[in-house]
This record gives sequence, C-alpha cells and structure tokens, in this order.
Amino acid sequence: MFKPTDRIPGNLEKIERNRLTAWQDIRLRLLSNKLAMTGLWIMVVVILFAVLAPLFSANNHFTNDLVNTNQAPSVKHWFGTDDLGRDLYVRTWKGAQVSLFVGVVAGLIDLFIGIIYGGIMGYYGGKVDEFMNRFAEILYAIPYLLVVILLLVVMEPSLLTIIVAMSITGWINMAWIVRGQIMQLKNQEYALASKALGAGPMRIIFRHLIPNAMGPILVTLTLTVPSAIFTEAFLSFLGLGVQSPVASWGTMINDGVKSMTLYPWRVFFPAFFLSLTMFAFNVFGDGLRDAFDPKLKS
Repeated sequence: MFKPTDRIPGNLEKIERNRLTAWQDIRLRLLSNKLAMTGLWIMVVVILFAVLAPLFSANNHFTNDLVNTNQAPSVKHWFGTDDLGRDLYVRTWKGAQVSLFVGVVAGLIDLFIGIIYGGIMGYYGGKVDEFMNRFAEILYAIPYLLVVILLLVVMEPSLLTIIVAMSITGWINMAWIVRGQIMQLKNQEYALASKALGAGPMRIIFRHLIPNAMGPILVTLTLTVPSAIFTEAFLSFLGLGVQSPVASWGTMINDGVKSMTLYPWRVFFPAFFLSLTMFAFNVFGDGLRDAFDPKLKS
C-alpha cells in the first residue's frame, strides 16, 4: 500500500512543510480568520472614506442651507440634511476624521507611556515595582468623568482636552500588560546573556524584551483605539467634547436625537458608522489576539 520514492541524498532529511518564522505563522493564521479580515477591510474602507469623501463632495459640512433643512436622503444629499441644511454625508465623514484621530493619537500615547512605565516596573521589580504599581493603582481609582470635568474647568472643550483626559489614566492597562510580559521574559537566556555582556537596563528592555512582547502589546493597542473612539463620542454627546459647528459622531447624535422620531436619518448614519467602526476594531483585535496565542494553534 506504500509506494517507495527515489532516494535523493539531499532530500533524505528534508521536512516537506516549508519553515515559517513566528511572524509568518501569525500572519497566515490572521489571514485565515475571516471575521478578523472582515473587520480589517471595514477599517480600511472607513479610513478611506473619512479621508477622501469630504474632498470629492460638492457639499460643505459648514455651509448652512436654510431652504433645504431636514431633507431626507436623496441623490443630492446622500445622508440627508440637518436642521441647518448642512449635508450629513460630509459631516458624517468629517466626524469620522475626528473620532479616528482621537482614537489613534490616544492609543499611541498610551502605547508610548505604557511601554516605558511598564517596562521599568517589570524589569527592576522589588520596591521600584511596588511604588510605581501603587501610583498606577491610585490613578486608576480616580473616576474618569471627574478627571474630564476638572480639566474642563482649566481648559476649553476641545480635542486636546479629550486626548489629555484620556491619556492621564488610559496608559495604565497598557503598562500592566507590559509589566507582566517583562516579568516573564527578563529571566530568559537571551536577556541574561545580554546582561552578562554588559548591556544596560534600557538596552535590554527596548532591544530584547519589548520586541518579544509585541504580541500582547499590539493586541492591547487595537482594543484601546475603539475604546477611545467611543469615549470621544460619549463626551461629545454630553457636550464635554468638541463643540458645534465642528462635526463629530457624538455631537451629530446629540443634535439628531432631539428629533429622532421625525427625522431618524439624522441619528442613524452617525450611530451606524460609530457602531460599525467599533465592531471592526474589536473583531480585528480579537483575531489578532487569537493569532498571537500559540494555545489556539491547530
């Protein structure tokens, strides 16, 4: 029942499956996750429309047209108009620019602070870790909305205020993730060898330990961005974020909810794209987490 093959000396010990690096294996497993790839494509489409749609539209999201107020979706106004006659199609994608900008910037700030703070905590340990960890726990215990309100007393409501408010406590989860990974990796052979050869703590952390902990860090980053997007929309809805006439998904929902029963399209489109964007980021983050988890490897 078996057919013998030719005995070629160079192929006697050759493994049939091509060798894959860790990153190649992660990429293939991520590509095989249909739900995660769907989320990725939705993210790409939303970003492209947010950048290009306002540029190629004949309507202006600031221009008031009191003759065409509260118009239903049509060929001229794809998403309809609001109570001031402003085109909701352009305003929806301008709001996407604001939300994506806040989400990405807040995520990058959390990444930067979390890597540095968590790396130092995890590597040094002992009293340094205990002191820095207690400080992080104190910040984490402060109610987030209280931080925003206190900042609004000093600063005017704006994107800068939202980003600063989110950055004050938003980096803590990232720092704890990095801390846990560094504590697991700092006693590995390559880290001990680097230390024996005279490398300093910062070089060991950022040259050897952080690159090997990038999996959980990237997963945490992809889950931080939708949280920041939702927070911006929530604060803008309450009137604590960006102010009209600047377009934001939160301000558009706040303006449209007052007349939702008469003009439902004013709420539907910003709420739909807010939900769709958060769904895309979350399913992509879940797929990325599964791709980095060796226990799920079949």
